[in-house]
Amino acid sequence: MLTDRRFRLPRLWSNRELRRIAPLFTGDVVNVSAWEDGDKESGRYRDYFTRAASYTITNYGGTRGVAAEGTSQITLDLSEDLSQDMHGRFDVVFNHTTLEHVYEVRRAFANLCTMSRDVVIVVVPFAQVEHDTDSFGDFWRFAPGALRKLFQENGFAVVHEAESPDSNAGIYLLFVGARDASRWRTAMPKSTEVRDVGRWIGASFVSELASRAKAVLRGKALP
Repeated sequence: MLTDRRFRLPRLWSNRELRRIAPLFTGDVVNVSAWEDGDKESGRYRDYFTRAASYTITNYGGTRGVAAEGTSQITLDLSEDLSQDMHGRFDVVFNHTTLEHVYEVRRAFANLCTMSRDVVIVVVPFAQVEHDTDSFGDFWRFAPGALRKLFQENGFAVVHEAESPDSNAGIYLLFVGARDASRWRTAMPKSTEVRDVGRWIGASFVSELASRAKAVLRGKALP
């Protein structure tokens, strides 16, 4: 855990958050740029959406961009205009840590929204070690305000938002946007507007250790 905590902890957190909210959604669900749909805990995101009527994955290609041979998947490039048959095709569009790799990020986000009849769920990095490959670059990090604006300009309202809590690790944001906010605000777990993300950045490591030790002595759980 110590050698990969920067990458591991944000993923474990986002998986916990998704397990909380995914069973709320029904209808047709798609995991965009899913690779093999794995959650990196030996599970599949398909199994999180227990009430889905159907579950589809899309992929673009290249490194970590194609599911195993024989797996049903749609070829989709988020940086290009969508074909007409993808407009409003799904009730729930889910995308996990892909947008930072698409240079045409506003078009990619608009495509996610265009595909959805109802809800879009995104997980994006606020802070993370650069991780490009020969197949894709690593271009962007996202602030909460940017996500709110991206949803707004595509006709969606944010109905749930959260940030990963672990210090000295990557920071993920999970946001849910809906076309009909009134339908989902009361159905979603209660959340508050994310502010001051990455409060620990630049803090003394010694001070951080002291704070964690005090928390242990007080019997409080640590992130």
